[in-house]
Amino acid sequence: MKKLLLLGDEAIAKGALDAGLSGIYAYPGTPSTEITEYVQNSKQAKEDNVRSEWSVNEKTAMETALGMSYAGKRAMVCMKHVGMNVAADGFINSAVTGANGGLIVTAADDHSMHSSQNEQDSRFYGKFAFIPTFEPSDHQEAYDMTRYGFDMSEKYKIPVLMRITTRLAHSRAAVELSGPKAQNEKKLPGNMHQFILLPSIARTQYVDLLDKQAGLEEESETSGFNKYFEGEDKSKGIIVCGLAYNYLMENYPDRKVPYPLLKISQYPLPRKMIEKITEECDEILVMEEGMPMVEEMLKGFLGKGPNIRGRLDGTLPRVGELNPNSVAVALGMEDTIGQDVPDFVAGRPPQLCVGCPHIDSYNALNAALAGLAPGRVFADIGCYTLGSFEPYDAINSCVDMGASITMAIGAADAGMFPAVAVIGDSTFTHSGITGLLDAVNTQSPITVLILDNGITAMTGCQLSGATGKIEDICLGLGVEEAHVRLLNPLGKHHEKNMEIMKEELAYKGVSVVIPRRACVVDTRKLVSYKDSVKR
Repeated sequence: MKKLLLLGDEAIAKGALDAGLSGIYAYPGTPSTEITEYVQNSKQAKEDNVRSEWSVNEKTAMETALGMSYAGKRAMVCMKHVGMNVAADGFINSAVTGANGGLIVTAADDHSMHSSQNEQDSRFYGKFAFIPTFEPSDHQEAYDMTRYGFDMSEKYKIPVLMRITTRLAHSRAAVELSGPKAQNEKKLPGNMHQFILLPSIARTQYVDLLDKQAGLEEESETSGFNKYFEGEDKSKGIIVCGLAYNYLMENYPDRKVPYPLLKISQYPLPRKMIEKITEECDEILVMEEGMPMVEEMLKGFLGKGPNIRGRLDGTLPRVGELNPNSVAVALGMEDTIGQDVPDFVAGRPPQLCVGCPHIDSYNALNAALAGLAPGRVFADIGCYTLGSFEPYDAINSCVDMGASITMAIGAADAGMFPAVAVIGDSTFTHSGITGLLDAVNTQSPITVLILDNGITAMTGCQLSGATGKIEDICLGLGVEEAHVRLLNPLGKHHEKNMEIMKEELAYKGVSVVIPRRACVVDTRKLVSYKDSVKR
């Protein structure tokens, strides 16, 4: 086996390349930067045509990697710990969408604030999102865990969080390499609604996410990254997390710790190992970098002391809201759940309003895409998400604000052409501008539809910050003037609108199509908005 002297960051990068990485996306931030730099300078990455881009921010990086995962390829996104706050929307929702190609999110925590404004602990994001988390204790584990993490991500169809700290990221050690794997072939998700987080879909997939937890805990028990070491002196037991294992071993040069020792490098916590050490020992000393997450969890996790009940043990429901009935059941009172809705009460799913301009936009888009393989339209947060329903069936994703453009970039990087993003005028100014700048900087071959109805319709017809500015914003970001196209989404213009969309779908660069017509709900704007629409 070949050995290399690598930074901890470089060990993760090399592990990703050897695991068949197709794309890595990041915003530079100490101590994570060297992961992406290693890939960008790698001969192996160049030969394998691995995408390695600096994104405008961590949010766009997260969503672009998610887009590559959607297309079946293996992707990594990297950031420092505070970048997790910027990426949190896409990160947390990605646990509910799940992954298609393997997806690893690497967060480098900077404790003692060597170059940071706080000491937050990224493990809490993994715990909060129900995403399995790895915390390597040395450089070899960093390499091995990255390879294993991609396999695990695809096995459970879930993203994986890799949490490292400054001392591991910026120290060097010899790493023994394994043979490289080939990249995945491009493939769409088996469930074409998987990435559309409408409430009816998200509720089902959230239950699926919770159902995966038992398997993820079993992985923690059996993978070998969590290890139990017997000790003769049972007066104390030690639980040590990640890199802190090395700090402990420096106090025992012979590497013989007299106490029972549990090394944690993979989460969720291995319940059987936790129970074993707490049953054997009189007291437990927990050593962990960052915040006392494991220490805080132990009492509730083990059920020691008072018998603790609630959502963890099923006394209260784990899914959905509490209500008076569920509380009554938890208190041992009578179950007074109400009657089911009678069969004669018809359901009324949400739908686009009659006369909505988005209807004509989707009709033109569907016609322009006719004959092409399905699964290439990435949408966003807004009433236009209702285009996922029949009779339109026009979109394939809805993850978080702004993700349409960046997921389209990732899918295009994976070889999908044409890749289409659909975003509203208000969402574009909220979170879409940075994604479009990424697309311009990399000349990604995507077509972006900015559905401009002049208001933020779904949340109560608030004024849109983009009104009257969209073309100038797109031109200012660097989109070519010839490929910023304005159209009027009315049925009588269907053929013309379809032809404009076809022209831009065929363009192998960044194009923007702006269907502009006032929202039919906000009648206050209908008259004044006419002047901005070309007939």
